[in-house]
Amino acid sequence: MIIMKESPFIFGKTVSEIAFANRENERKRIRINLSSGINTMIISPRRWGKSSLVEKSFKEIERQNKNTKCVIIDLFSVGSEEEFLELFAREVIKSTSTKWEEWVGTVKEFFHQLMPNISFGVDPYTDFKLNFNWEELKKHSSEILELPEKIAKKRNLKIIIGIDEFQNIAEYDDYEFLEKKMRSYWQRQQNTSYCLYGSKRHMMIDIFANPGKAFYKFGDLMFLEKIKTKDWIPFIIKNFKSTNKIISEELAEKIALLMKNQPWYVQQLSHYTWNISGKTAKIKDLQKALQELISANSPLFQKEIEILSATQTNLIKAILQGEEQFTSTATMQKYNLGTPRNVSKNKGVLIKSDIVQLVEKKMELLDPAFELWFKWQFFQVPIYNLKDK
Repeated sequence: MIIMKESPFIFGKTVSEIAFANRENERKRIRINLSSGINTMIISPRRWGKSSLVEKSFKEIERQNKNTKCVIIDLFSVGSEEEFLELFAREVIKSTSTKWEEWVGTVKEFFHQLMPNISFGVDPYTDFKLNFNWEELKKHSSEILELPEKIAKKRNLKIIIGIDEFQNIAEYDDYEFLEKKMRSYWQRQQNTSYCLYGSKRHMMIDIFANPGKAFYKFGDLMFLEKIKTKDWIPFIIKNFKSTNKIISEELAEKIALLMKNQPWYVQQLSHYTWNISGKTAKIKDLQKALQELISANSPLFQKEIEILSATQTNLIKAILQGEEQFTSTATMQKYNLGTPRNVSKNKGVLIKSDIVQLVEKKMELLDPAFELWFKWQFFQVPIYNLKDK
């Protein structure tokens, strides 16, 4: 067996083949939907692996269908409609052509009203930009929104477009008008399918599940669930084994349960445990790994707390102490939550900030590592108390 020097666990970016865990049913659903022309929207909290899921599904689609081109557009740092349209056009052109000469040809062939400026960087095969006159772009944005369908028809292709952090579009000026334009053009396209996904649950739900919004019933709406513990266990064991290391089923299960099956953190905790352990991982290795994970994330958690008000932080304390009647006089006095109106407002803030979520009418924290850190900081609860047997 070849000993791998690199960790078989990946977090902080979309994962590779070896580091991808399960989700076979979700991948199948995405593949069938998009290959059949059914637009698909995916909603999940941050760090649940949706970007990796979409990337892997797209690769599988392209392997199975040589006439299909998949495009991924990330809106994380895109702050305006103009930037979005320029990025959309550029990525569609790059993904449907292989050489920079073809990119230039595509621009000339498919743009008639718009006359973009084309520029290349040091490497013309990767650094390719389109810039439009904003006034012209506003008048003729349809040329960009229709671009994938026109290319698909002309070149006998199927095109699938994935847009990550799609909810960010709702922050643009005059978003509702853009939303209506996108829906009006995209819903008529026969050779182009869209996979729209994002991590701000409340915003995504408002965009796709609100009957008053343009994207209501745009396609199949998927709420991504956590990977089950029973699926994490063999994944962790297999990846340890791939590097000639051993981890017990019990310890692999503890990793998944400690991180409440959240993909980012299960991968991160598995990586730290793998890195610390010798030939065989032990409980003490897991304890050190968890402390390392909390330490690595502490600056982020501290920053998250600093932007909260005192009553919002107190509400988190009440949630973690198992309180449910937040507006009762006793609870409000005990945790200094303010008035019932304060409680209602702060619940909304914490939900919109993706710090807490409502599960079966009960509030719980979304981030398992943040929860451990919070208990340690505010209740002096040890991060990890498990004793070696």
